[in-house]
Amino acid sequence: MKKIQIQGGRTVNIREAVFAGSWYPKNASACIEEIEKFLSASTIRLEPEIKCVGGIVPHAGWFFSGHIACNVIQCLSDGDKVDAVVLFGMHLHPSSPMYIMTDGAWETPMGNVPVAEEIAKELVGHFEFDSVNHFSHDNTIELQMPFIKYFFPDAKILPIGVPPVERSLEVGKTVAEIAERQGKTIKVIGSTDLTHYGLNYGFLPKGIGPDAVDWVCRDNDRKIIDAMVSMNPERVIHEALEHQNACCAGAAAAAISAARQLGAEKAQCVVYASSYEKSPGDSFVGYAGIIM
Repeated sequence: MKKIQIQGGRTVNIREAVFAGSWYPKNASACIEEIEKFLSASTIRLEPEIKCVGGIVPHAGWFFSGHIACNVIQCLSDGDKVDAVVLFGMHLHPSSPMYIMTDGAWETPMGNVPVAEEIAKELVGHFEFDSVNHFSHDNTIELQMPFIKYFFPDAKILPIGVPPVERSLEVGKTVAEIAERQGKTIKVIGSTDLTHYGLNYGFLPKGIGPDAVDWVCRDNDRKIIDAMVSMNPERVIHEALEHQNACCAGAAAAAISAARQLGAEKAQCVVYASSYEKSPGDSFVGYAGIIM
């Protein structure tokens, strides 16, 4: 975290783009070029009347899952003015605290994204959050920031880390209520990858080889995707804790809870993939793109 002085002499926190140049491009032109490639290759086709208020996206390096996150977030940019994007993420356990960034901005190669301070400050009056510094090396939120800057250039961001517990569902619902009360239009995003399988992750219930890949894609990941598409946040948390098929189940569940409060009635899985497709091996990760 660095500090800069802005007009009027105020000093603000800037969360630096620590993964730029490794997990995604380092400069603006390269980010835009990559985003436009993702868009041109997209197979997502939505009916014009469908209004998306939220999504669930993966957070691996752009080489592996950037196309999924990019195209889901693009589905949220329906032309209406958006005041803020609420982004739930972080790798947390049930015993972890909750985290929020209440002021300052998030750096991207395409310019800084300011924090939605008015929503954040009201939200911290309802829940107990821990220090902002835990976002310092978090990829779950940073990997989405250039997409948000590209599709919502004038929007603010509210980064929130929530563990896989039912209390997180209340956070999602409440942040949507606060935005509505403040007269602000928001979109909500949950950032999570799916099953982490193989020796690299210490999870090999089906051994190694083609049968293991098939089990992850057709069975284990399908369980959590079905829970997400049913918009059942409690089930999402239960599935992830029981079957290890989502690394940030709290984030996905909170986003679903917020989307329901914003009026979403159904969800759709528009893309599924795994790192095995790009880099076949005994260790791999599943990814899904879901719109609500």
